[in-house]
Amino acid sequence: MPRDLSQTAHESAADVAPTGRRRITFRKRRLRVDDVHVVDRSMLRRAIGGTIVGNTMEWFDVGVFGYLITTMGPVFLPKADASVQTLFLLGTFAATFVARPAGGVFFGWLGDKIGRQRVLAATLIMMAASTFALGLLPGYNQIGLWAAVLLVLVKLVQGFSTGGEYAGATTFVSEYAADRRRGFFASFLDMGSYLGFAFGAALVSVLQLTLGSHAMGDFGWRIPFLAAGPLGAIAIYFRLKIEESPTFQAALDMQEHAVHELAANDEGAQKGPLQLVRQYWREIVVSMVLVAAANTVGYALTSYMPTYLTESKGYDELHGTLLTIPVLVIMSLCIPLTGRLSDRIGRRPVLWTGAISTIVLAIPAFLLIGIGSVWATLGGLALIAFPVTFYVANLASALPAQFPTASRYGGMGIAYNFAVAIFGGTTPFIVDALIQATGDDMMPAYYLMGTSVVGAVAIFFLHESAGRPLPGSMPSVESPAEARDVVAQQDHDPLIDLEHMPLSEVPVAVAENGDAIQLPLDHPAAVAAAQREGVDLEATALEAQVSGEAPVASGPISGPIPAI
Repeated sequence: MPRDLSQTAHESAADVAPTGRRRITFRKRRLRVDDVHVVDRSMLRRAIGGTIVGNTMEWFDVGVFGYLITTMGPVFLPKADASVQTLFLLGTFAATFVARPAGGVFFGWLGDKIGRQRVLAATLIMMAASTFALGLLPGYNQIGLWAAVLLVLVKLVQGFSTGGEYAGATTFVSEYAADRRRGFFASFLDMGSYLGFAFGAALVSVLQLTLGSHAMGDFGWRIPFLAAGPLGAIAIYFRLKIEESPTFQAALDMQEHAVHELAANDEGAQKGPLQLVRQYWREIVVSMVLVAAANTVGYALTSYMPTYLTESKGYDELHGTLLTIPVLVIMSLCIPLTGRLSDRIGRRPVLWTGAISTIVLAIPAFLLIGIGSVWATLGGLALIAFPVTFYVANLASALPAQFPTASRYGGMGIAYNFAVAIFGGTTPFIVDALIQATGDDMMPAYYLMGTSVVGAVAIFFLHESAGRPLPGSMPSVESPAEARDVVAQQDHDPLIDLEHMPLSEVPVAVAENGDAIQLPLDHPAAVAAAQREGVDLEATALEAQVSGEAPVASGPISGPIPAI
């Protein structure tokens, strides 16, 4: 067995001098109690609240726009057929997602460079301003086709800003939450998203009931968008009150102390998005497939279903809106439950539940909707909502954990927004076009099944992250007692992998029998080995100085000691 370094750390240079029977190597130092981040609960609550308001704001706009498509068509293209109006508005909705990848790449890169909090404040301001501006747009009767052009331009600006929103919010909350409860806390983001959608739909329904279809076409459709002004101001206030995530702040602190080997060892963040894609293409591909599968079902339920019920199933605009609201509210309240479940049994089993249930329930769901009665339609919508609950609750915690700290925002920005642009936001447009091309009202079911089959395969390649520290980050716990337990059990806890933590490497002399001692950093054998293996001993010494410890720490070296 290796000897305890507390007894051997101060042996003389002669005792540890390299001979034919000793080998000098490097190992990550052991985890210390002060390495473990203890969550500040008040700051966590503030962080969750500050991020939820942005997601709620984003999906409020998605809900309002989706439910007003048939109302806004005559405003911007009064001379076109109803089907052309619908396709134009659905295409405009999809155009929002065309701009999202550019926003995701830009804000993701910026968030990894200057911090999450400032970028999230900027995205929210842009989002709220563009939604408010949409309510001020002139119609066709005022400026002709330029009205449609302005509508598309405003939605493109909005899409660019939202490209940095969800990726940043999930990154932010994941970095704030304790490792063992990350799934639960991150799931509140999507709960807020769908509640925001339901609130937007409810507001549209109230306006339709009180104003009537004629007044809605004249001016009523503007009211929900104009409401984004005061709502956005409140959301911005809450977001500006939150502080930078402790994980990213720790990385910044190490960079300020020039410990580059520890804080800036991720080349993807340093060389830009292209290098990030080359370095993490596997994680990005897996994440994109999962986002595509989940959001295809999610956007089919939210943005497309009112149009489907109105155009294909004969419901009027009001009932097409009202029927989805109770389903969305119940689903939203269940999302934290599946987030908590993923903390207990793992992200992958919960995501598989979402994929398999989509494949099994899609056809029965649309058959129930096809019956035409209110209760059958509600049952069909509930069958679609069931897999969404298992999908979205876990993407917020599973996907950020696929990337290290220095590239997390950028990796999420690329993976999430490209997938949503290609598959999520275009879902209403694609399935409506498929129905019109084939005349088959079951095409949405087949489309959802196909994307979830591919999604189920991708889950096999997803790194399980439940209960584990984020890559490139120290463990995060809820109490000092838990921090001490993590350190005490680090050699036996399968969830603790020191190789993926920003710990310095220390020189070790290993004997034939496996006994090992840690060398002083200025020992000639350590210096020679560092030059040979490219280890920065200055970074190790500086980290020890910053932490207030001696350059040679006591205690056994992490990981097994190989024989000579």
